[in-house]
Amino acid sequence: EEEIVVVNFCIIKRGELNLTHESELYLNYIFNNKSFAIAMTFNDAMKKQGKKEKAHKLLVHALNMNPDFVEALTELGTILEEEKDVVQADHLYTKALAISPCNERALVSSDCTLPLVQEIDQRHFGVIDSKVSSMMSIPKGNSALRRVMEETYYYHIYHTVAIEGNTLTLSDIRHIIETRYAVPGKSLQEQNKVIGVDAAMKYINTTLLSLTVNDILEIHRRVLRFDTPAVEGGRLRTSQVFIGHHISPHPQELVQWLNPEEALQLHPVESAALTHYKLVYVHPFVDGNGCTSRLLMNLVLMQTQYYTALDTANKGDVRFIAKCTEITLDTLLIATTEHSVGLPGSKMATKPQDDIFTRLK
Repeated sequence: EEEIVVVNFCIIKRGELNLTHESELYLNYIFNNKSFAIAMTFNDAMKKQGKKEKAHKLLVHALNMNPDFVEALTELGTILEEEKDVVQADHLYTKALAISPCNERALVSSDCTLPLVQEIDQRHFGVIDSKVSSMMSIPKGNSALRRVMEETYYYHIYHTVAIEGNTLTLSDIRHIIETRYAVPGKSLQEQNKVIGVDAAMKYINTTLLSLTVNDILEIHRRVLRFDTPAVEGGRLRTSQVFIGHHISPHPQELVQWLNPEEALQLHPVESAALTHYKLVYVHPFVDGNGCTSRLLMNLVLMQTQYYTALDTANKGDVRFIAKCTEITLDTLLIATTEHSVGLPGSKMATKPQDDIFTRLK
C-alpha cells in the first residue's frame, strides 16, 4: 500500500503538493502519527527522480505538520544550500541543532554555512556603518533633516500600534498627537494607546536612559498609562503567562539578562535585536510587552547614533532589523540630499518603509 502511494505521489498532480486525494490524506496520516521515516522515503524518491521542487514542497509540508522534525529541517537546509540560499539554510541548521544539539549532519552543515553567513552579515553592517557616518556629517540644524525626522516619528507610532491591530490611520495619529483632541467616530481605546506610545517616546528622547530595570519600568508605565480598561503599567507580572507553546520564565530573569558583557562585543544592530528578543522571550509584563520591546530596541540604536529601525516583527530577526535600519538611514540621507530622486525601486522617497510594513500586517 505504501509503494502505491509513493507512485501516486510522484506521478499524479493535485494541488500545490501535486498529490492525489488519497496520497494527501495518507501523508497527513503519516505526519500526524509521526511516521517521519516514510516521509523521508518519499523525499528521497523524488530527489532521485530529479524532482527537487516537489521534494522541497514535501519538506515544507512536513515542517508545517511538525516544526521540530529535525531530519526535515536538515534536508530542507541542504536543498536551500544547493540553491545558494546559505542564510536560510544556516537558519534551518541552527534550528535543528537547538532541538537536537548532537545531530551530526546538522553540525557538519552548520560548520560550512556559519562562516559564510557571518561574512554576509558583516558586509551588511559595514554598509550601514558607512551610512551612519554620512548621517553624522549632516548639520543638526538642517531643516530637511528635522522635517523627515518628524515624519519618521509619526510613522514609528503608526506602525508600532498598527502591528498590534490598531486601525487608526497615519493622519488620525498626527491629529491626536498635535492637537490632543479625539478623532470622532474612532475607538477611544486605540487613541489612548497612541497617546501612551507618544509619551513613552518623548520620555526616551528627552531622558538619559540605560538598560536598567527601572528605566524599562518607566517606559512601560508610560506605554500603558492611558489604556482603558486600566492596566497597571510599570510593574512586573506576578502570574505565569503562556504564549502559544512558550512558557515564559520568571520576570526576574530580565534583570540577569540586562547589559551582559558579551553585548559589548556585538554590532549595535545585533545588540538591538538581542534586546528585543530577550524582553519578548521573558514577557515580563501582563500587557504591553511587544510595544515596550520595540521601543527598547530603538533606544539601543539611538544611543549608538543608528537612529530608529521604525518597527519590526516580534522575532528579534537581526537581518530584518538591519534592513529596517538601513531603510530609515536611506530615508534621512535622501531627504537631506539636494535634488534627491528617491530610492531605487521605491515609489516615494519619503516612504520607502511602506513595502516592508505591508509584509508585517
